[in-house]
Parts: sequence; structure tokens; C-alpha cells
Amino acid sequence: MPEEILISGKMYARTIETLDATYKTHKLWEAKDRAGFLAGLAPRIRAAASGSGNFDAALMDALPNLKLIAHFGVGYDNVDAKAAEARGIAITNTPDVLTDEVADLAMGLTVAAARRMTAAERFVREGNWLKGPMPFTRRVHGKTMGIVGLGRIGQAIARRAEGFGMTILYHQRNARTDASYRYMGDLAAMAAASDFLMLSCPGGKATEKLVDERVLRALGPEGIVINIARGSVIDEPVLVRLLREGAVGGAGLDVFVDEPHVPAELLTMDNVVVQPHHASATPETRTAMGQLVIDNLGAFFAGRKLLTQVA
Repeated sequence: MPEEILISGKMYARTIETLDATYKTHKLWEAKDRAGFLAGLAPRIRAAASGSGNFDAALMDALPNLKLIAHFGVGYDNVDAKAAEARGIAITNTPDVLTDEVADLAMGLTVAAARRMTAAERFVREGNWLKGPMPFTRRVHGKTMGIVGLGRIGQAIARRAEGFGMTILYHQRNARTDASYRYMGDLAAMAAASDFLMLSCPGGKATEKLVDERVLRALGPEGIVINIARGSVIDEPVLVRLLREGAVGGAGLDVFVDEPHVPAELLTMDNVVVQPHHASATPETRTAMGQLVIDNLGAFFAGRKLLTQVA
């Protein structure tokens, strides 16, 4: 008999197909009676694959034999890591395989927001070019990018920004010993020194509203904020207000607080480029992410060391 696993939230369809072929899977989002569904599974579930939706302490308590949550994604802020640690549950994620994909989109958003590419496309499509030239946009090359979070993805973004001749600053809890870029311990000071503020830090309580009004005002009316981290990292209502006032120059956003709901006002702004949390969304990357979920589950059931266990 195959091992049984819970799949707590939706993820890449091909990954689910492989899990269905390998294990006896139970999909939480299909349950009409969630409590009854979990009660019937509880004794048999030792591992779960986590996708969209929250994997909280209550869900863990409903599965007392759970020992592994294999999460689909590099960020795992929707999994209660402290609750998992307290219950002896390991968490794995999918690092590295999406780094370059996310960094590519981060630089794409940087150029698109600075050059107002989506607004320019509308300008042409709606026939406005026939009435006269579009106003000038902003330069990217040679400018300064301040990166919040110089982890794997932040470093990959920095390398791409260097290709544009940009000066790189970075901010995080502590300076890196292996980075040649200038570290700035004061986030607002870094924002004031930057033309582009790039957010590539983890989500969760520790970074919630890290980019607040003070930081955004320091970035200023010529500055552009790019977010490929989590929507929670920015004080979203403040960002909307400051963009409306012209106190912030523009934004390129792949993530939002209440996805898939995007503040309606952002959708009307020509200085804002929006994406549907799509940074890692290519078949190649999602397949590789799914394979890490599959391989971590396989290692767990075989009694081998987990490939990408998070601290």
C-alpha cells in the first residue's frame, strides 16, 4: 500500500499529478467537512505537501502524527514555523531553483516601472501617439538600487543590476561578510540614497510593514519601489496614498497583501506596473520546485536526510 499524504493547498498541477501517482493523496481544499475529513485521516498522516493557504497550529494539531511539511515555495511564511518546531515537525522548502526566474522578473519590473512600459503600450494601443508624443520616462542604467534582503534572490538581482551599471546598496538584519556591496543598517537612509528600492526579503511577522511611510517618503518622488518579496513587507495603504500624492515616483509590484485582490486605485495609476505573483511562474521553474517537494517526501519516507530542511 502506498504511503498517505495530505496536500494542504493547491500547487503546480504536474506536481500534484506525480504525488497522486506516488502516494494516496488527500486534498484539503476538496473537503466539504474539514474537521471530519482531518479526523478520519489523522492517525495515518505523517507527511504533508503544503501549497497555497495557511498551514497553522490548528491544522498541525489535527494531525498528531505529522512529522514533515514539504512546502512548495522558497518563502514559507504561510506555514507556522514556530508551531511546527514546538511539535517536532520538520519543514522543507524549494530554494535555489527559482532564484534566477524571480531575479529576471525583478529586473523586468524595474525597467518596466521606470520606463512606464505598460502605460506606453496603452498609449500606443489607444491611439494617443497619433495625437502627440508620450511624456519622458526615467533612466535605469547608472542609477542606485537599494536591496532589502541580500539572500540568494537578492544577490541574483544585484548581479543583474550590475549589468545595468547600477550602484548596489543593501539592508538586512546583519551585514554579509561575503558581499562587496555597501551595507546600510538604516533602511530609511538607504531608501533616501536609492533610485530603486528592491524588496527581496522573507515575509512574515518579522518584516511586516517594514517598508512604512518613513521609508517610502525617504525614497521620495523620484524613487521607485519594486516588490517581489511579499505584499506584507510594504504598508500597502500608505504606498497607495503616497503614490497618489506623488510622494513616491512609481512601483513595480508582483505581490500584494490580499492576493488575488489588488487595491483598485493601483490599477488606475500609469506609474505602477502590476503582476499576478508570477515571478517563478514558468514550467521549468515550477517543475523544479515540485521535484524538490517530491524528493523531500521521498527522502522522509525512506528514512534519508531531507534535502532542503529549513532552520
